[in-house]
Amino acid sequence: MYKILVAEDDKLLANAYKVKLAREGYDVLIAADGNEVISTIDNFVPDLIVLDLIMPKTDGFLVLEHLKKSDKWKNVPVLVSSNLSQSEDIVRATKLGADDYIVKSDLSMKVLGDKIKALLLKKGTPKP
Repeated sequence: MYKILVAEDDKLLANAYKVKLAREGYDVLIAADGNEVISTIDNFVPDLIVLDLIMPKTDGFLVLEHLKKSDKWKNVPVLVSSNLSQSEDIVRATKLGADDYIVKSDLSMKVLGDKIKALLLKKGTPKP
């Protein structure tokens, strides 16, 4: 079973992500801020991270930079899910190592599921 870490400070949206992904068979953990992402990943080793950019304590850009500089975490796919829709933000996240980017205001749960499946397939063989 794939493990997905969802970094999202909006509790309603985080819960919606968790319900959707759990229904698709993923083991999902929610982190409410950037510091929690960094402290959680050693105990909950994710196969993929869904990362909000605007979060309390440590923003998603710093988390992404931290992950991609780490030998242990640099190959974990990161799907950025943010309300930041300016091209500069998308380019910045991509340059920092984001594997894909979705704008929350345009997001459907089906698109979220499809993008996660595509990134996991790209990463390697699906787990049973």
